[in-house]
Amino acid sequence: MNSKKKVLLVGESWVSSATHFKGFDQFASVTFHKGTEPLEAALKDSPFALTYLPAHEAVEGVPSTLEGLSAYDAILLSDIGANSLLLHPDVWLRGKTYPNRLKLLREWTAKGGGLVMAGGYFSFQGIDGKARWGRTAVEEALPVTCLAHDDRLEIPEGFCPVVVGPTAHPILDKLGTEWPVLLGVNEVRLKAGADVEVLATLPDDQGGHPLLVTGRFGKGRTAVWTSDIGPHWLPQTFVDWPGYATLWKNLLGWVTAR
Repeated sequence: MNSKKKVLLVGESWVSSATHFKGFDQFASVTFHKGTEPLEAALKDSPFALTYLPAHEAVEGVPSTLEGLSAYDAILLSDIGANSLLLHPDVWLRGKTYPNRLKLLREWTAKGGGLVMAGGYFSFQGIDGKARWGRTAVEEALPVTCLAHDDRLEIPEGFCPVVVGPTAHPILDKLGTEWPVLLGVNEVRLKAGADVEVLATLPDDQGGHPLLVTGRFGKGRTAVWTSDIGPHWLPQTFVDWPGYATLWKNLLGWVTAR
């Protein structure tokens, strides 16, 4: 019997199109990219069984029923905009009704699911405000709210996270207080409430914004990590840090605790 906890990772992929000019001649190329390799490697041989839905597959692949969502103990939304879950082909192409999966994710969390959002250009409100998670049912379940505009904080000089939560917290276990440099985050606003706990922030000279926050929604647990899960905001030096794998195992362990 497989006793591993099931985690669904949604997003973290993109397709780029390029035109190459070589003197008189030119040609075009299309490349598929995914940013999940660091997390996939970190969770290998762990207590978690990871299922990955790249962004283009998530449009149809994210379950549209509570029963389907309940196959997972945790769902991690990373660098994918709200439109990808709102505009199923039945709605976008065929003008039909379809279940609102943002509301289903809220209900799934309230019934005991573990919901996590990680940062990126299409997380929270995102680049040019296009991720559009603000004022949605998913935002209602998270321990933070989104800004109403482009929320990226690009920090090319880097910053060292500041651990402000108790070191005895299960997510901070064995991580210490010296973490490698990060290069950016999505800016968010903390919700009020006793269940909202800030575990790590940016330094004061970078605004002291939230980096790692936990909360509860109904019977479920929620968490946000406002930086990336891999390059570019999270450099390779962070991936290579032994604490990277520990952080994600601890975080997923906490949100799936019952």
